[in-house]
Amino acid sequence: MWNFHNPVHITNGPSSLDQLPALLGGRSCLLITFPEARGLGLVDRVQSLLGAPLRGVIDQIEPNPDVQWLAPLYDDLHAADSPHAAVPCLVALGGGSVIDAAKALLCATPSGRFDALLSALEQGTALPAAAHKSLIAIPTTAGTGSEVTPWATLWDRQLGRKHSLHQRWTWPEAAIIDAQLMCSLPAAPTLASGLDALSHALESIWNVHRNPVSTALAVQAARRILSCLPALMRDPANLKLRASMADAALFAGLAFSNTRTALAHSLSYDITLQRGVAHGIACSFSLPLVLEMALGADPLVDAALLSIFDAQRGGQAVQRLRAFLEALGVATDPQDYGFAPEDWSTLVHKAACGPRGRNFIRSVAAASPVFAEATPY
Repeated sequence: MWNFHNPVHITNGPSSLDQLPALLGGRSCLLITFPEARGLGLVDRVQSLLGAPLRGVIDQIEPNPDVQWLAPLYDDLHAADSPHAAVPCLVALGGGSVIDAAKALLCATPSGRFDALLSALEQGTALPAAAHKSLIAIPTTAGTGSEVTPWATLWDRQLGRKHSLHQRWTWPEAAIIDAQLMCSLPAAPTLASGLDALSHALESIWNVHRNPVSTALAVQAARRILSCLPALMRDPANLKLRASMADAALFAGLAFSNTRTALAHSLSYDITLQRGVAHGIACSFSLPLVLEMALGADPLVDAALLSIFDAQRGGQAVQRLRAFLEALGVATDPQDYGFAPEDWSTLVHKAACGPRGRNFIRSVAAASPVFAEATPY
């Protein structure tokens, strides 16, 4: 028995941003976005679309939302005397970091303070029912999938760890996928976000929570990324390619919204914290190594993975994935990221034992020889 559930209302297509007023339905909102959004004309565009219902703009969201700067932002927004405390809806316009930060800001705590939210994150407990804000997510990158998932990654660089936020109300109410918003994205985040989407697709296939719908979405997403991303890197202003990548990222997001991620993402968190590697690269350079470990665990999973790479054998699929990444300038040898063989093996075993690592189709206990053989390089 299996089920597939995703409650996010999706509006997709050119100029779909124009549907924002209808989705709000007259409700007041705050715009959560990134510092460069004003210079790109995005804040003015939202203001002209919404008029008076737009009650304010928070435009200082930086990459990888950190609890140190989220805390005062949250406390100011939820203070009893804040003019924004009663605003019922947030509109997140930006990449995954913006949408993840908005998911933290929409949560209401009894005290109105961030430390209560942080305590719930640390203890893995649910917040009580309250006047939590709703969220409309508008991605400006094709990769994160945060617009169709309930999860947000929050970082604590001071303590060297990350938190995964997940509450019943952190599903976005709606997502607007407008590829026109992505055409100005520079090359580096275009590549990193595209590879993040590829990782989401593959991770939802070699996953203990996979189901036929998530696998079908993931296969379509991965095949589209393999054919589209190299062309997009050569022609970044091409709206048709941007739209194709936006669709692929959406399909991958829908897939892993039901499975969560697995070993490659579990590995990526320490790589980002320890080495400062961008998330999209940190969770994708190891994909050939993880693919090699995943093959042979389940015939249906093997068939799905081989079909993505038009491969007859596992080794052929691994080589084609490695060649794809390296042609994009992404090194696939852990040593290029500063990991000696013994350190990399330790990191893989640690990641495999973590919450996301345990979603991988092979457990450490059931496949210790596979881990031992696949982790050296």
